[in-house]
Amino acid sequence: MKISVVTAAYNAAATIQDTLDAVAMQTHPDREHIVIDGASTDGTRELVERNRQRLSHFVSEPDRGVYDAMNKGLALASGDIVAFLNADDVYVHEGVLARVAELMSDPALDACYAGLYFVAQDDISRTVRRMPSRAYQPGLLERGWMPPHPTLFVRRRILEEIGGFDLQFALQSDFDLVIRLFAVRGIRSLHVPETWVRMRMGGLSNRSWRHVVRGNLEAYRACRKNGLSVWPWFPVQKVLSRVPEFLARRASPR
Repeated sequence: MKISVVTAAYNAAATIQDTLDAVAMQTHPDREHIVIDGASTDGTRELVERNRQRLSHFVSEPDRGVYDAMNKGLALASGDIVAFLNADDVYVHEGVLARVAELMSDPALDACYAGLYFVAQDDISRTVRRMPSRAYQPGLLERGWMPPHPTLFVRRRILEEIGGFDLQFALQSDFDLVIRLFAVRGIRSLHVPETWVRMRMGGLSNRSWRHVVRGNLEAYRACRKNGLSVWPWFPVQKVLSRVPEFLARRASPR
């Protein structure tokens, strides 16, 4: 089973080497790593070029943002399964892709996902909080739930059929995608009670309160776009839905 990992990058020279290493060290042999760079100016392109032999595809050109880059990566992917690993994220251990291949060998499954650790920018071994996730049930999305996006592995044909990421959402296109997968398409998914990814703090949607507010307003629009019944106070509810992540803080395995 071939697994495609897509990494979107922009001015990520300080962190992307960890991401490249994390994918390269995976024990699952049938994989490809695709890196889409948005014409970085900080040395990201040169660093990735030095790792070119590890990659199936590398593109560096101007784009319309992270979700445009992810769509470009999806268009290049040839794997049965596709995942999106950010340029400042890493897998927790070298057996993550092998675990996914084992689970997705069940033809009844369309996707699987697990938990992740939010870690410090300067020390990925130091956990700030944990996002444990849970099994999907109808109604969860309307309360602001979504699976940790970097841990979500989906069959490529389904991602292609639903059209990838909607670029009208600059911060919450991943949430819109999840709505279309889980609520609209009704995919058969498996929640795995494990932790697969370490994500550095300070990402696109949570780097400031302004981004948090704007992102949650986008999430509300995504719900309305896809026919979910949500109240006008949904953005506040979505913020509150993340409180358990802070309560779940614990030491990260090394």
